[in-house]
Amino acid sequence: MQGQAQQQAYDRGITIFSPDGRLYQVEYAREAVKRGTASIGVRTSDGVVLAVDKRVPSPLLEDSSVEKIHKADDHIGIASAGHVADARQLIDFARRQTQVNQLRYGEPIGVETLTKEVTDHIQQYTQVGGARPFGVALIVGGIQNGEPRLFETDPSGTPYEWKALAVGADRGELQDYLEENYDEEADLDGGIALALDALASVNDGSLLPTEVGLATVDVETESFEQFDYDRIESHLEENDILDEGDDAADVADEEE
Repeated sequence: MQGQAQQQAYDRGITIFSPDGRLYQVEYAREAVKRGTASIGVRTSDGVVLAVDKRVPSPLLEDSSVEKIHKADDHIGIASAGHVADARQLIDFARRQTQVNQLRYGEPIGVETLTKEVTDHIQQYTQVGGARPFGVALIVGGIQNGEPRLFETDPSGTPYEWKALAVGADRGELQDYLEENYDEEADLDGGIALALDALASVNDGSLLPTEVGLATVDVETESFEQFDYDRIESHLEENDILDEGDDAADVADEEE
């Protein structure tokens, strides 16, 4: 009972380490990330791909209102997993930093610099009493000095750079798939195919275009581009992972 009471005390105190060196609230924030639908980032020789699973819990919900991919600057995109409201706060912070950098230095902010600005902001919420950590992980992808860069932010405030990564639900399975199939020489279309195939691997092998978000930042134009439903559907068809269940139901209704 005494040990349990001690653990509860460390649970309540965001700024207090447990005897074994853990911050329980930060670990709980990581668990909140795992409850969010998956987001994937892939770095290719031609640019960066961001893909997200944005399944809606009800057919009455407008799928366009589910925002998991955001434009931070012309050359940087961000995907999120975890608490949506927390993600929006960090996205707004990131956008302000890009504008401050442009006004102060007269040049676009670097992807690594922006990521570290965001993680420094996140880290402050692990040291201040009366606040809680952000329950969200971000994938920050973009072009810096003509090179694609891909980073992850963690609720602890630690930045990591990746060639390909997944955050959110099913991270272990998705990361295994990416590790087995990642090709450093792949072009942007190859990166899109890998990201969509990875999402399909944990969704019964198929996807609906309304349940997927997709965006790229390519090296040639250094511009963020978010795909519409038609382009997503085209890529799903090309990779033979388009869910045609609704189409089959429509055909059955017509026959009746």
